[in-house]
This record gives sequence, structure tokens and C-alpha cells, in this order.
Amino acid sequence: MVRSRHRSASTGRFVRSMMVARHPGTTDTQTAGSQASGYRSGITGRFVTEATARRHPDTTIREGGH
Repeated sequence: MVRSRHRSASTGRFVRSMMVARHPGTTDTQTAGSQASGYRSGITGRFVTEATARRHPDTTIREGGH
């Protein structure tokens, strides 16, 4: 069995599975041993879109999976 955990893309906090079902566009699911993939703001720590990352390359961090 693969263990998964979920994070809020806006706060970075862990959330329960029911939150993923309610808000699929603002949550990130990670499997055990993996890291989140995508982009985060270096200022707020929140996930941002790829377009935002392109506009702000000096303040955006690219994370795993890429």
C-alpha cells in the first residue's frame, strides 16, 4: 500500500483527504518518499502557477519532479 499525504497549496499545511475532494485545485497529494512538484513563492511559501513562476523568477522556487 502506498501511503499518501495531502497539503494545501495556499498554506502549505497538511490537510485531510476530504479537503482534497472538496478543493482539488488547491491541494497537492504526495506519496511516501516523494516531494511536492511544482513552484513555490520564496516569499510566502505558497504554491504558484508556472506562469507566475516565469514572471517572478528571482522569488520563485522550483520543487521536485521536474
